[in-house]
Amino acid sequence: MQDSSEITMFVCANCARPARAMSPAGRTRPVVPDFDLPGGVRSIVVPCTGRLQPEHILRAFEAGSRVVGVVACREGNCHYGEGSRRCALRADYVRSILNEIGLGDGRLLISYLPGSASEDLALASGSSLGSGTDDSLQAQLLGIRSRILEALRTCPPNPLKSSVPAAGKSGGGESATGDDDDDE
Repeated sequence: MQDSSEITMFVCANCARPARAMSPAGRTRPVVPDFDLPGGVRSIVVPCTGRLQPEHILRAFEAGSRVVGVVACREGNCHYGEGSRRCALRADYVRSILNEIGLGDGRLLISYLPGSASEDLALASGSSLGSGTDDSLQAQLLGIRSRILEALRTCPPNPLKSSVPAAGKSGGGESATGDDDDDE
């Protein structure tokens, strides 16, 4: 990670897009929800938060992020079954590391959005989607925003931000996962 944003957001691709009819030509690129956060925000879409490894989160802090947010699908609505649960376990582990090194565990926040597994399944089977409200999603986004802003208010600046050496060349763009992880 070369960018030193105040906030890094890891967002699951399946809760970063609304449910839609499946297309044989492929899926459209996920759209990161607008959390309306101030300052420098780095948003990274991951295929599933269950693929997010502790080193990905720690690199965001190493690059100078003051707060890191992870937005996962609600449990029971994950395309990969256990991705959200795995993410929560890894977040707990990273929080213990953050406490151990003196940064504090309040800098890492995990939030949940509905995901789209059940909606995609309904679309694929020709069933009705039910009535999902945009107001409910907006309320959830505001809740996530509030938690991030509170963490920014209560957490001092990241002491690693000023001591970060220049990052080496990276081979890719915004990918946070490798192909060699077979957790899914």
